[in-house]
Amino acid sequence: MEFVSFAERHIGPDAHDTGTMLKAIGVSSLDELIERTVPGGIRLGQALQLGRPLTEREQLAGMKAIGARNDVFRSYIGMGYYGTVMPAVIQRNVLENPGWYTAYTPYQAEISQGRLEALLNFQTMVSDLTGLPIANASLLDEGTAAAEAMLMFLHARPRDRQDAMRFFVDRSLFPQTLEVLRTRAIPVGVEVVEGDAATFEPDASYFGMLLQYPAQDGTVQDLRQVTDRARNAGVRVAVCSDLLALVLLTPPGEWGADVCVGNSQRFGVPMGYGGPHAAFFATTDEFKRLIPGRIIGVSQDRLGQPALRMALQTREQHIRRDKATSNICTAQALLAVMAGMYAVYHGPDGLRRIARRVHGFTVKVANIARDLGYTVLNPSFFDTISLRLPPGVTDAVVRRATQTRRINLRHVEEGVIALSLDETVRQQDVTDLAAALAEACGKPAPFLEDLEQPAAQLGGQERSSEFLTHPVFHLYRSETELMRYLKRLENRDLSLVHGMIPLGSCTMKLNAASTLLPLSWPEFADIHPFAPVEQAAGYQLVFEELSEMLAQVTGFSAVSLQPNSGAQGEYAGLLTIRAYHLARGDEQRNIALIPSSAHGTNPASAVMAGMQVVVVKCDDHGNVDVEDLRAKAAQHADRLSCLMVTYPSTHGVYEEAIREITGIVHEHGGLVYMDGANMNAQVGLTSPGSIGADVPPEPPQDLRHPAWRWRARHGSHLCERQAEALPARPWRGAHRR
Repeated sequence: MEFVSFAERHIGPDAHDTGTMLKAIGVSSLDELIERTVPGGIRLGQALQLGRPLTEREQLAGMKAIGARNDVFRSYIGMGYYGTVMPAVIQRNVLENPGWYTAYTPYQAEISQGRLEALLNFQTMVSDLTGLPIANASLLDEGTAAAEAMLMFLHARPRDRQDAMRFFVDRSLFPQTLEVLRTRAIPVGVEVVEGDAATFEPDASYFGMLLQYPAQDGTVQDLRQVTDRARNAGVRVAVCSDLLALVLLTPPGEWGADVCVGNSQRFGVPMGYGGPHAAFFATTDEFKRLIPGRIIGVSQDRLGQPALRMALQTREQHIRRDKATSNICTAQALLAVMAGMYAVYHGPDGLRRIARRVHGFTVKVANIARDLGYTVLNPSFFDTISLRLPPGVTDAVVRRATQTRRINLRHVEEGVIALSLDETVRQQDVTDLAAALAEACGKPAPFLEDLEQPAAQLGGQERSSEFLTHPVFHLYRSETELMRYLKRLENRDLSLVHGMIPLGSCTMKLNAASTLLPLSWPEFADIHPFAPVEQAAGYQLVFEELSEMLAQVTGFSAVSLQPNSGAQGEYAGLLTIRAYHLARGDEQRNIALIPSSAHGTNPASAVMAGMQVVVVKCDDHGNVDVEDLRAKAAQHADRLSCLMVTYPSTHGVYEEAIREITGIVHEHGGLVYMDGANMNAQVGLTSPGSIGADVPPEPPQDLRHPAWRWRARHGSHLCERQAEALPARPWRGAHRR
């Protein structure tokens, strides 16, 4: 029995439509079109071996089978990722609504008023909860946001502090954030110093510091003295925090922080084994010209009516290019909309109710643990407690007691565990936790009566200021009201629901509805990124198969699924090139050749990777000026690190000289990074490996899981040249680095 193929359902034009378009451009067939556009020397000689195409029904059945390999435990691991309840009205009308997920990137305000208002809600929410006057319209993740704060402080150093190159990090910071900071710091010469903020004495060698509030172990402490000491020494202060905690805790903006960053995941966005989730970034007015990402502002249209626009944005990269202070050009807009609407739906009273419930259950578990003989190491907390095991109780015993109940705790070190509660926790979950802790001690499970709300243990940091006072956070309490509000905003945008979008954008990656459905399935949505890797066997299979497929599509020997945006793909690629040269002893190679037509993030990423940008001329059609490239490659031969090139070009043209271009760079000891903005135009026709590129483009934008898979393949420059710098090694699990 024949089924309609996936391609037939997903690709709009049929044979008749295709014929009409071919006739309009003066060719008789797709083969002729390819022959006239793609240079013969770079075309693939054979079809990609990716297996038989699936129907939508087969694809969904396959994803169900893969999802069944994941084992969903109740995870109380925390560390920036928490269970949450996505309101059905938001799931159905935003996450699963093509009017929101296919809308054009909001660079053009006149066709983006709906999303701009939704993002303004997100900004307002973040600003209110953090106590800081300016917030952007989201970033990529918490680690990236913290690194952006560090680099912003670096660029904002006063003239008399230009020698300050040290950045202090409190040891209570989440480890994944610390790793991102270290990675970002090395190319720009920043020294990251880890220590105890309570005893840290800043001096003129430091330009900034980063704190975690609440701390990694759950402690809520008064950081005013730490902040005052830093500010008196001219050291800027950034804070990683938690939006739900800030509902109850004094916000960093009220005790002197310059920046507050974090993750909005627990505002209605599933954990999804690590992402994607929208980060937040709030700061003082002093940094309004340096803040990374987008800022939505209220303006007026030509008739004098209120209108929204991107008041500040790092599309300034296209103007400043190698002078840009950040390579962020996009953000998790859809997820920021979801988090903002979560706040709109619940309002301040609803958020207080959720936060108090989370804190109340945490207090109850802490009291139970004390009664059983555990030592609570942090007497003040919001949702996380660290416990020292009673004498004679081992980690192995605790693991057995929790695993039989399908519970994940965080095992900090031998004899110490930690657990973080969240919005999804109910009385039965507390009962199960208590039973597991009791069993580990060899004691009977305590009898838990439904007690009154226990006394708060917030360490004297209770919030007194109001938040979410704008009317938008008080108008839409019922599902019907929010549904209508979302529809009104949706209708102010241009999306594929409304018609064809003839505007090119590297952010427009349309996925079929059937491929998006698994996003909200519990077997994919509810897995914590730090869960034991064996509980995520389905995810590991997806990573494995996707890595192999992308390696074949790109013609490269290695594929990273870690970068969570195009700009981060650039950065990761340039760090790979940098590592290659360093491994060969070529420390002096730091020149990046970049065509004048390149995307603005290219030079920004190069500078962030510690490179010096040299611009290559382009002709009137946007093609690389080969002779200018040859001259500059020769001029900088001893220091040439790489060429960054987009293929097809930014103008959509398959440059005939591309093999000559990459050959010139290789001749002078450099490598070639190929920007993936137009990768869709290569798939099945040619590949980056075929044109002589060494580093692949970023993966599809909806893949955010930090899993790496390095493989040895033949027939590419990367395989032969980077064998020493990048040995084959599998990294398993979203939390492995």
